[in-house]
Amino acid sequence: MRVKIDNDKVRNDRIQKVEEVSDQSVYKCYQCGKCSAACPATPEMDMLPNQVIRYLQLGLDEKVFAANTPWICASCLQCMAVCPKGVDLARIMEAIRMLQLRKGENEIELRTFDKEYLERAPQIALISGSRKFLSLA
Repeated sequence: MRVKIDNDKVRNDRIQKVEEVSDQSVYKCYQCGKCSAACPATPEMDMLPNQVIRYLQLGLDEKVFAANTPWICASCLQCMAVCPKGVDLARIMEAIRMLQLRKGENEIELRTFDKEYLERAPQIALISGSRKFLSLA
């Protein structure tokens, strides 16, 4: 697939915000693909972890923010353990999730879950999710 790079989009505000929140530079990555090879969650992702970084490098952040990959990432740190450049991709994924939540996208409304699910769901998951969403309000 050919991508035309627009210099005005390559370093836009949202990509800078991802770097600021994660304290990681997406431009350190040279696309070796070791993160994707090490990631145990790639079968469930619609975009490989190294593709997330590449799209951010190219200024195609709208594709990253529309993907399910940041939400599938378990932050297991396998990607960082094998990265020759020391890029902490889990922090970048968390920054993407946080920025989406701050915009009001992908909010969870506990009232929408059926009663049966709430009775069998782990309480700690509901509590931590509530804290995460309430702290951003």
